[in-house]
Amino acid sequence: MPPLPGLIVARSSIHGYGLIAARRFAEGEIVTYGDGVLYKEDDDFVDSHALVLPGDNGDPSWPADEDGELPNFYYDLVDQTRWINHSCDPNTDVDARWDPEARIVRTWWTALRDIEPGEEIFYHYAFCAAVAEPCNCGTDECNGLIIDPDEVDELPEALRVHLRTPAASRAS
Repeated sequence: MPPLPGLIVARSSIHGYGLIAARRFAEGEIVTYGDGVLYKEDDDFVDSHALVLPGDNGDPSWPADEDGELPNFYYDLVDQTRWINHSCDPNTDVDARWDPEARIVRTWWTALRDIEPGEEIFYHYAFCAAVAEPCNCGTDECNGLIIDPDEVDELPEALRVHLRTPAASRAS
């Protein structure tokens, strides 16, 4: 797969590999586009690098199933975007839209602030409680776990020791 313009895959300071800025990105600039494979909820696939695309996203062009329902889809990232790590205080935001004419998902990451060369690219993603992982982002806003906030009550007891209130909230 060809390299993504302006980005380098390298060792991450927080987890495995990461995507590092090779040039400056200005706030609001699209940092990169992603590519992937679309799966339905009941398909057999490994979703460790997949974006969850909710069916209730308000997009009238979202593909309905045979019953007219708007199902969730999973977009398994297959390019270097799969190396973008989580942070509780991210420098990018990911967005995805269904392109009904091309019948594919369009995915892109936008800079939430200026990003300087050498900075690792992060976005805030979450796992369901059953597969939550300790977070290593180290930011003041760190939750301690990479978890969907709506699933904290379902968190296995063994992982609860990692959960913490962000430092910003603790200070008040």
